[in-house]
Amino acid sequence: MNSKRNRWIWGAISAAALILVVLGSQSLDKQGGISLNRSVSAAETTGQTLNQGRPAPDFNLKDTNGNAVSLADYKGEKVYVKFWASWCPICLAGLDEINQLSGQQHDYKVLTIVSPGYNGEQSEADFVNWFSKRGYDNMEVLLDEGGSLAKQFGVRGYPSSFYIGSDGVLAKSVPGHNPNDLIAQTIDSIH
Repeated sequence: MNSKRNRWIWGAISAAALILVVLGSQSLDKQGGISLNRSVSAAETTGQTLNQGRPAPDFNLKDTNGNAVSLADYKGEKVYVKFWASWCPICLAGLDEINQLSGQQHDYKVLTIVSPGYNGEQSEADFVNWFSKRGYDNMEVLLDEGGSLAKQFGVRGYPSSFYIGSDGVLAKSVPGHNPNDLIAQTIDSIH
């Protein structure tokens, strides 16, 4: 009787271990379910991934002047992305600094993103009108209407910084304000 019970227990343990191995090799989606399909960067398919992380969410957004901007426009380049909001005092305190950084020559691109109509941000028209009076001529502000890109990036608060490697991998994310010297150091630390 004990040998039958022991075989049953070992069979159950083996089955559970097999399930854990299979589940462990799959990625989990945001709702905790298994996602068998995930986006793969070109660098991953060619084996040229230089950074650890997941592929950065691709996007096509317009800037405050109505020009289309895509992450694909910067393929092969490092990109610093800052999500911010017009109601955020920490964000506003850092605008001079990010405007200065945006006006300098770098081996990386600086993009800022605001999400009109999402998480307390004003409407697109009101934001564009407000921002046009601020005098930040170097900053490129992209408009993520409704916050779908902020959700894809996993923005939980403002400001939030994301560092994308030249391989298209989201190499690092940092909540809070990042001063320009830290941005440069972090960009230098990724490929």
